[in-house]
Amino acid sequence: MTTTAPPTDPPAGAAPAPGSAADARALAARSRLSARDVLERYGLLLLVVALFVLFAVLPESSSAFVSPQNIRALVANQSVGLVVAIALLFPLAAGYFDFSVGAVTAASSVVAAAVVSHLGLPLPVAVVAAIGFGLLVGLALGYLVAYVGVNPFISTLGVATLLGGAIFAYTGGLQITSGIPSELTDIGSRAIWGVPRIVLVAAVIAVIAWWIMSKTVFGRRLYAVGSNARATQLLGVDVRRMQLLSFVASGTIAGTAGVLLLARQGAATSDSGMTMLFPALTAVLLSTIVIDIGRPSVPGTVIGILFIAISVSGLTLLGAPAWVGQVFNGAALLIAVGFARLARLRTTRR
Repeated sequence: MTTTAPPTDPPAGAAPAPGSAADARALAARSRLSARDVLERYGLLLLVVALFVLFAVLPESSSAFVSPQNIRALVANQSVGLVVAIALLFPLAAGYFDFSVGAVTAASSVVAAAVVSHLGLPLPVAVVAAIGFGLLVGLALGYLVAYVGVNPFISTLGVATLLGGAIFAYTGGLQITSGIPSELTDIGSRAIWGVPRIVLVAAVIAVIAWWIMSKTVFGRRLYAVGSNARATQLLGVDVRRMQLLSFVASGTIAGTAGVLLLARQGAATSDSGMTMLFPALTAVLLSTIVIDIGRPSVPGTVIGILFIAISVSGLTLLGAPAWVGQVFNGAALLIAVGFARLARLRTTRR
């Protein structure tokens, strides 16, 4: 008579047999993990879609919110903010906050307006002067932080304050409105096939920044420096040079944002640029909790900008008072900081 050996458990570490109960449990666990990862990576995007649908169906806001005029104005108004946020990405990828980008944007706008209005020079010269001004400010900041060792919080905030005072001193608190070429203001006010021109320019800048940060050696090294500067130095990367270049990129993009700001407003104001900093900072911090968790990214920043823009626009159309926008931006900034910290801790544990 033959006997049948009793079933034995598989050895520790062995893969479960196909079709077994252990295999089913493993598949279920992987499915739950995958669903959780998808929710973590795309939760903010789903929230943006939900908010858009909500404001589109509410009777108080539906007709105005989904109108072509409102959609065009919404995306056009956020184009400059998106470029300012992209300027923030490069130093943040290297591990630094650059609080000067708003002031550099405002000052570059004044530089461009002054070149064409007060000096009477051609528009291309004004554009080059504005972008070059931003580049020089970024170069100076990068040298102070990377080679002199000045605290980046103090240096960038100090430069922002200095530029704000210089703007007010030059303009006397007044706008520069005369002599702004229509070729520039048309970029900020007109559309191509229903799409605002300034949106197309911002989209091109965003695509270029995404390609640099995600597809080039420079971008990979930038993230490596921000993750662990000491280890990156041991691998032979010139860390200080990368830190310097991150601020140069930031200043150059902020200078470009200044040109777009002049194109959108049609005038250079005496604003110090701090009002542009906090929404951009919020969007960049929100980018670290979407798609590529723990890392600032261009796609995540676009989602963050849309989240802020749709929320504020919808609340305004619902009749919320004017101060709600500032309160929302401040609350979103605090929430973004908290979630970014949690995301970084979770990534570190993994």
